[in-house]
Amino acid sequence: MLDRLNQALDHIETRLDRELDVAEAARIAMTSEYHFRRLFSALAGLPLSVYVRRRRMTLAGAEVLDGERTLLDVAVRYGYGSGEAFARAFRSVHGIGPGEARRTGATLTAQPRMSFRVVVEGSSTMRYRIVEKEAFRVVGKKARIPLVHEGVNAAAAAHVASLDQQAITRMKELASGEPEGVLSAAVHLSDSREEGTELDYWIGVAAGPEATAEELDTLDVPAGTWAVFDDHGPYPSALQELWRDVFTQWFPSNPYASRPGPELLRTMPVEIGTPTDSQLWIPVERISRPVGV
Repeated sequence: MLDRLNQALDHIETRLDRELDVAEAARIAMTSEYHFRRLFSALAGLPLSVYVRRRRMTLAGAEVLDGERTLLDVAVRYGYGSGEAFARAFRSVHGIGPGEARRTGATLTAQPRMSFRVVVEGSSTMRYRIVEKEAFRVVGKKARIPLVHEGVNAAAAAHVASLDQQAITRMKELASGEPEGVLSAAVHLSDSREEGTELDYWIGVAAGPEATAEELDTLDVPAGTWAVFDDHGPYPSALQELWRDVFTQWFPSNPYASRPGPELLRTMPVEIGTPTDSQLWIPVERISRPVGV
């Protein structure tokens, strides 16, 4: 799978100076465009669109400093129909406009070409099962928070602390089926997994598809397949490592792709650094993958 992803990156690299068909790159990676974007973001730590823009501006920056082409020629070469649009993209990467960069010979920012590889640890395994689940509803309280890769997410902790006992009791009354108990649900609003990206964060329970409560928010979740991972380790670092490993190790090694839907986490609240049992539910779909890929 990683070989296919690297072939897709090779394809992207040869098309930085022309229109890029992401669907074709996904086809080379033998996955859907949706999964390709999400997998890239999880592996690289930034959205595919940002990576492509940075790579284009890296190459464009070299040509701007070289001085052989006019700035408009460079802009058109890298897909910008106007000098203004090119200047905005250039400044977003380099922190300086192309004209000023050419005049002053400024120091520019380079985005290295990426490739993916497997780092073999050899000491850990991932326990998981595949669950087919009927449609259900998450009932609870929602907040908009930023994504945090390491350490405590202060916004998430504040949302949990804001819940009163009456709301928690009502949630537990509505709980039905797996995953059991009070859980969190992360709904990503874009393909980006870059730190700071906003997402909808729920504290609630899995309930029947008709469950409702006037004082609580609801999220309808369609029927589908889920990969369920059990984990034990210090909070919250073990959970963050599990999330990372699912996308960087489990998906490339198994015949599944992520699909749209909330990512569910059930864990017992404990002191920071204290070991706890956790269960992570990721919405997936089975894909066909040739033997040896």
